[in-house]
This record gives sequence, C-alpha cells and structure tokens, in this order.
Amino acid sequence: MATTANSDRVDGTTTGSTTTQVTSTGRTIIDDAVVAKVAGIAARDVPGVVALGGNTARAFGAIRDAIGSSDLGQGVRVEVGETQAAVDLTLVVAYPMPMQEVAAAVRQAVTDAVTDLVGLQVTEVNIAIVDVDIPALDAPVVTETRVR
Repeated sequence: MATTANSDRVDGTTTGSTTTQVTSTGRTIIDDAVVAKVAGIAARDVPGVVALGGNTARAFGAIRDAIGSSDLGQGVRVEVGETQAAVDLTLVVAYPMPMQEVAAAVRQAVTDAVTDLVGLQVTEVNIAIVDVDIPALDAPVVTETRVR
C-alpha cells in the first residue's frame, strides 16, 4: 500500500512528500527528491539534451559543478501521489536536433525510468524547451598569430 505524507524517515529526519510502501516485511520510503533525480538522470541520457533548467538554475548549477557538487534534480519538478507521478522538465536542446523528437524520447525515457526504478505510474511528462545550444557559439575563438 502506498501513501503520500509528511513522515519521519528511517534515519530519523523529517522529509517533505514521500511515497511509502508498507509490506509484511517492512516499510520503504522514497522521497520526492529521489523521483526528481531519477527523472533528471533519465532525461540527461537522451541524445540532444544539453542541460536541464532555465538560465538561473544552470548558472547556479555551473557554480555547484565548479565546487564538485551537482543537483541531478535541477530543472525537474515532480508531483507524486499514492501510485502515480507527474513530471515537469525544463530542457536545453542541442542545435540542430529535431526538438519534437528529443521531447518524445525524453518523455519515454523518464516514464520508463520512474516506472521501472521507483514503481510509480507516470501520468504525464510535461516538457518546456527554454533554449537551444549552438555548438559553434560555444567554441573558443582561435586567433591566428603570425610569427616573424
């Protein structure tokens, strides 16, 4: 039986919304942040996805990455019920990837990962593509010098 509630975790800390499964042999608690991380990892693995999150989130993410930390749930918002989850993603897609195809692949990858790893039915995966990454603009400018 799964429930969503504010509950005490096994380690004694209190969390936000969680998915709890109680069986005759014990209780399993999966925090919503874990569901968001699973969705974020699945989305990042899709070819054509450059980053997750809007400009501000990516800027803070770059700072986190520089100090050796990362937020795998960046750009991901989940709503978790008793047996179902809805996922909202914010993506940056590589140019010239077909954006509708990338979105469809992300939707499928996230649905499969959340269903297989967490055990929740995914009711919807909403995707907002907020930017396109153009590799030529990211390349360093090389200036030719002449030796005389």
